[in-house]
Amino acid sequence: MVTRVEAQAPVETPTQSAPTAPASGQAVAPQLPSDPARPTAVEPVEAPASVPAQTAAPVETPVAPPAVPAPAAPPAAPSAPAAMDVSPATGAGVQAAEEDAALPHDLSPEGMFMAADWVVKAVMLSLAFASLVTWTVWVAKSLQLFGAKIRANKALKAISKSRHLADALAVLETRQGVVASMVRAAQHEMQSSDGAIDLAGGEGVKERVASALARIEARAGRQMSKGTGVLASIGSTAPFVGLFGTVWGIMNSFIGIAETQTTNLAVVAPGIAEALLATAIGLVAAIPAVIIYNVFARSVTGYRQLLADAAAGIERLVSRDLDYRRSALVAARDKDHRHAAE
Repeated sequence: MVTRVEAQAPVETPTQSAPTAPASGQAVAPQLPSDPARPTAVEPVEAPASVPAQTAAPVETPVAPPAVPAPAAPPAAPSAPAAMDVSPATGAGVQAAEEDAALPHDLSPEGMFMAADWVVKAVMLSLAFASLVTWTVWVAKSLQLFGAKIRANKALKAISKSRHLADALAVLETRQGVVASMVRAAQHEMQSSDGAIDLAGGEGVKERVASALARIEARAGRQMSKGTGVLASIGSTAPFVGLFGTVWGIMNSFIGIAETQTTNLAVVAPGIAEALLATAIGLVAAIPAVIIYNVFARSVTGYRQLLADAAAGIERLVSRDLDYRRSALVAARDKDHRHAAE
C-alpha cells in the first residue's frame, strides 16, 4: 500500500494568492515568486513514515522551469520628429528676430531719411533745397517773362501803327516796360541833338539812338536771364551730389558687413536703400532744372527778338523823322532861294 504524499500548502504572501491544490500522487514544486528580490518561504515536504519494501516506484518530482520575470518596458524615448520640429522653428525664430533687429521697420522715404547717416542727410537736404530753388525760379521767371512778353507785344503793335516817333511816344509814354523805355530814350536823344541835326545831319543821331536802344535791350535780356544760371548749375551738379550720397551709403553698408562679420542682406539693405534714395533725389533735382533751363533759354531768346523788333521799329521812326526834317529844311532853303532870286 502506497502512502499518499501530500505537500503542505505554501505560505500565502501578501502579494500572491494561494495556488490550487495539486492532484493526488504528484509532488508540488515550489512556485517562484514574480519578484526575484523577495523570495517566498516554502515549507519542506515531509517524508513518508514508512515505505514498504515492496517494489514501489519512486515518485518523480517534476521540476518546473523557473518563472522568468517579464522584461520591464523601456523608458519612452523622446520622439525625433518633435525635436526636429522644435529645433528648426527655434533657429528660424532667432533668424527672424535678427532680421527684425537689423532691418528698419519703416522703409518709406521719410523713415529712410531719419535712419540715414548725417552725411547722407546733408546731401538729401541740399538736393531738396536745390529742387525748391528750381521750382521757385520757374514760377518767378515764368510770371516775369509772361508779363514782359505781353507788354512788348502791345508796344510793338503801337510802334508799327505809328508814323512818327511822337505818335509812339504819345501812346507809350505812360506805360511800363522795356519798349516804352526805348521809345523815351530815343525821344530824349532826338531832343538832345536837336540843335546839331540841321548842321551835322542825322547820321550821328541815328548811331546814338541805335547804341542807346542796344544797351537797353542787352540790359533787359540780362535781367530776364537772371536766375537761369542757377538752374544750369543745379542741372549739372545735382547728379554728382546724389552720386556722392550713393557712394557714402554703400561705404556704410560695407562697414556694417565688416563689423557684423556677415553678408546677410538685412545688414546691407538699409545703407543701399539710403544710397539709392540720395540718387533719386539728385535726379529729381537735376532733371527739372535742365528742362526748365532749356525752356527759359528759348523763351528769353524769343523775348530778346521782340525787343530787337521794337528797337528796329524805333530806329525806323527816328530815321523817318530825320528825313522829314531834312526834307523840310531843303524845302525851306529852296523857298528862300526863290524869294532871293525874285
